[in-house]
Amino acid sequence: MEKKQVIFSRVYLIYGMICLFAIIIIFQTFKLQVWEGEKWRAKEEALTRNFREIEAVRGNIYAADESLLATSIPKYEVRFDANTDALKDAYFNENVDSLAYQLSQLFPEKTRQEYLTELKMARVKGKRYHLIRRNVKFTELKILKEFPIFRKGKFKGGFISVQQNKRVRPFKILAARTIGYEREGSKPVGLEGAYSKELSGIKGEMQMQKIAGGIWMPISEESGREPEDGSDIYTTIDVNIQDVAEHALLNQLETHKADHGCVALMEVSTGDIKAIANLKRNKNGTYYESYNYVVGESTEPGSTFKLASLMAAFEDGYLDLDDMVDTENGTTKFYDLTMRDSHHGGYGKISIKESFVKSSNVGISKEINRVYSAKPQEFVDRLYKMDLNKKLGIEIAGEGAPLIKSTDDEYWSGVSIPMMSIGYEVQMTPLQILTFYNAIANDGKMVKPRFVTEVRQSGKLMKQYDTEVINNSICSKKTIKMAKEMLEGVVEKGTGKNLKNSMYKIAGKTGTAQIANAKYGYKYDSKVSHQASFVGYFPADNPKYTCIVVVNAPTQNVYYGNLVAGPIFKEVADKVYANSIQIHDELGTKEHLAISRIPYAKDGYYNDLSKVYSTLDIKTSKEGVNPKWARVVTGEKEVKIYKKKIAPIYVPDVTGMSIKDALYILENQGLSVQFIGNGVVKKQSISPGEKIIKGEKIILELV
Repeated sequence: MEKKQVIFSRVYLIYGMICLFAIIIIFQTFKLQVWEGEKWRAKEEALTRNFREIEAVRGNIYAADESLLATSIPKYEVRFDANTDALKDAYFNENVDSLAYQLSQLFPEKTRQEYLTELKMARVKGKRYHLIRRNVKFTELKILKEFPIFRKGKFKGGFISVQQNKRVRPFKILAARTIGYEREGSKPVGLEGAYSKELSGIKGEMQMQKIAGGIWMPISEESGREPEDGSDIYTTIDVNIQDVAEHALLNQLETHKADHGCVALMEVSTGDIKAIANLKRNKNGTYYESYNYVVGESTEPGSTFKLASLMAAFEDGYLDLDDMVDTENGTTKFYDLTMRDSHHGGYGKISIKESFVKSSNVGISKEINRVYSAKPQEFVDRLYKMDLNKKLGIEIAGEGAPLIKSTDDEYWSGVSIPMMSIGYEVQMTPLQILTFYNAIANDGKMVKPRFVTEVRQSGKLMKQYDTEVINNSICSKKTIKMAKEMLEGVVEKGTGKNLKNSMYKIAGKTGTAQIANAKYGYKYDSKVSHQASFVGYFPADNPKYTCIVVVNAPTQNVYYGNLVAGPIFKEVADKVYANSIQIHDELGTKEHLAISRIPYAKDGYYNDLSKVYSTLDIKTSKEGVNPKWARVVTGEKEVKIYKKKIAPIYVPDVTGMSIKDALYILENQGLSVQFIGNGVVKKQSISPGEKIIKGEKIILELV
């Protein structure tokens, strides 16, 4: 009996505890739902529903001619809310097969049966955000919205589309590093990074709900805030010149199997960068624009720095062009340093101008050391006054720092002056050297390189970037005149004479520098790598453009600046000259423009000309058989008719012709013709006799 009582007591105790626990649960449930219901519902709403940011459409980047360099293309992610309340089972079952069939027609990666199974499983499992397809184009999205079920919209048909913007460059790798990118977790690069604030726009907001799997699903398009699209930026890049620069650079790098190289073209008066190309050799031997060497690589420039050294001595009144220097046998000593010329045996006694034209290391280092060895800081200070020790302050991130060391530098030594005079123990980026040479071309005015001219929002001008002057006069006009004379001499009869041509004059300086290579213990010896360069401007008598080319580590036993970098400069300059009719010399007066009592006639189609002269009873004479196209020379008593040669593969001379005939000939040869003015063709941008490139633009000037 006692055992039964003990057992019953324990049972009652457990039963009582269960009842008490149940009462507590009921109480807590009542408390949560009634007393604190509003509080917890609000908290649940905050955790599962919230306003999420929507990216704005990023602004476009345009070239100088308004060609698109970078733009955002909308792509859509299409989802299906298979558990939306308004989608009834009967309607779903009746139309799902048709939906699956049309999806398989639009996106044939899956069969109708696969889509059907997928949609039905999503319905059974009650998926609220089932993925249909990513990267859907806008045209495809419009078609999708007309499909069965989907045409009912979001709430009745469960159709959800989320816009995502994909950044693309229509010209692919063209100026890739200069255009740059902005990515999460990476430092901003190029113009995309420099103008990110302007391009980004203002983010919007949309109310979304957090569902299973931590996915945020849009629940209301009405609430929130629409994003504001980013502004567009207009660059100085000329896509045609940029294309030529990249191909010319690539060809030379491949020919010489160089490690990397770069080229940049700058407009003299404005500082506008019209082209900037950078290529690096990959392990597989191909080249790609992986780093902006023009902006970021600060190296010892070598012989291109000799101009600054001599200009310092000219400005301080220590040297003149006609001063003589003995280059000895091509070698000289400064303490334990042996200075050598590339020309074995030396040049003997030559003038300062000739030492620059021939790029004599011995001649220039001897004279600069002679006049500055007792007062080296004066030499350094003069270089500083030309702003060679300062960054340019361009907007693109990653500009390399120049190094023009002072006499209080811990690495200053007795050989620093002679070494600096020929471009060693100093460091500059290609863009900094280009800016210095551009100042020479610009009569001493140093302007900051400009990459962007305008920022526009929906076509409205928001900001304009004017040319910025760094230094109004880096030196006297007399020094500039001497510098120009030396630079012209380099191409006329010096180390750059392979660039000389009959069409226009080039002025510039070759550079061949030894690069200290870690693999060889940072020593300057016969095993080191080389840096070949050429920097200059054209036309020399009226400078419009400055260009620099730098090629690093050519490996085919050819490393001189005139042979490796010079051809790239020439190809770019030729393209610019051919397309810049405003920098051409005036054509001389042609015979057919002479004053005569006989009416003047344009060159043109022979049958037309013959008919006109016959009707007017004007005496004509011609050589040979009747030509198709005729050149006319009007004399006092008769008109002489000559055959005008039109070769199918060469650009013809259309000067003296009417625009009607010139258009007929040039367009039939596959050229794209633009013309300025009215009357007779006076100038053509592509010289007669050049080989025709189908689709190339030719500009005709009429008077």
